[in-house]
Amino acid sequence: MTQSTIESKNKKDVNNGKIPAKETILSPRFYTTDFEAMENMDLSINEEELEAICEEFRKDYNRHHFVRNSEFEGAAEKLDPETRELFVDFLEGSCTSEFSGFLLYKELSKRIKDKNPLLAECFAHMARDEARHAGFLNKSMSDFGLQLDLGFLTANKDYTYFPPRSIFYATYLSEKIGYWRYIAIYRHLEKNPDSKIFPLFNYFENWCQDENRHGDFFDALMKAQPRTVKSLSQKITIGGSTFTHPLFDYFHRFRYFLNNLPLTSKLWSRFFLLAVFATMYARDLGIKKDFYASLGLNAKDYDQYVINKTNETAARVFPVVMDVYDKSFYGRLDKIVENNKVLSDIANSDGNKVSKTFKKLPKYLSNGYQLLRLYLLKPLDSKDFQPSIR
Repeated sequence: MTQSTIESKNKKDVNNGKIPAKETILSPRFYTTDFEAMENMDLSINEEELEAICEEFRKDYNRHHFVRNSEFEGAAEKLDPETRELFVDFLEGSCTSEFSGFLLYKELSKRIKDKNPLLAECFAHMARDEARHAGFLNKSMSDFGLQLDLGFLTANKDYTYFPPRSIFYATYLSEKIGYWRYIAIYRHLEKNPDSKIFPLFNYFENWCQDENRHGDFFDALMKAQPRTVKSLSQKITIGGSTFTHPLFDYFHRFRYFLNNLPLTSKLWSRFFLLAVFATMYARDLGIKKDFYASLGLNAKDYDQYVINKTNETAARVFPVVMDVYDKSFYGRLDKIVENNKVLSDIANSDGNKVSKTFKKLPKYLSNGYQLLRLYLLKPLDSKDFQPSIR
């Protein structure tokens, strides 16, 4: 893989130049969307709430929060080599994820500012927050003699296309689960200060409030969705080629009509909740388990707490949520973690590619089966689930 982490020229090299984490399905991803559809969204249904949230963004409560202090001096040198490696890996993944959000929000604010200025301003403020987070994380990486080349990532990272509605689901959950992850770590370290391996964690309480406000924005945006689109693109892209015709506008309108049916919303809600929860659980109990142990956290208990809280929060927006209280829910996620461990062992074993593929196939099928069973698990109706989270 092409080098995407560069050595800092003004810091001591403490890790011989970090090799970037291998890109997998669990890695942070960069997204793009249908900018033309976004700029034509009608916000009138919920414009008052969106304007109130934008006013919150304008106040920029954390403008002076991300200022490094003397606690950072020499903190990197206090970590043992194993903990240092785990923490740098956490910094790299977190910085890439925040920078991914910055790029998406910045591009949206630029593309839609002429036709949809309120939406554009909200995205611009969120891009500001994400850039601030990414820069603060990258500065912490420089304490270890490393920095992410964010310009390289911008130019060379593959971008995944999501239609606007999918962007709303995915980013809402990303921001809300980010809130619960950060606040859970902060509260744990507040009670167990001896486990605070780096002063970065002192900033998590205010940091997660940015995540929460971003999630509230997407909450308000999704509430404006039943009749959002005034006009849609007359373009369609097939196999990389773009075709233009007025009839394509009706195709897009029909697609949006289907997406706004109650059954469709329920199916997509379950899909995105399961995708986010399963990805986090497989990552944290697999490749990130030792990092959480270095903070004095049990990765399984931590993830289950975060998933349960995010699921409760999503019930305020999504029509249905996952039944995380069913005894099979975490059992099936644990099975996926076990399968992934076997897949990793096979990948690192001797043998040719063909034989390894045949050995992996049963575990891939098992993972698919577990995910299907989880998806088909009867969901909780949010209107009945709401009283439990108030």
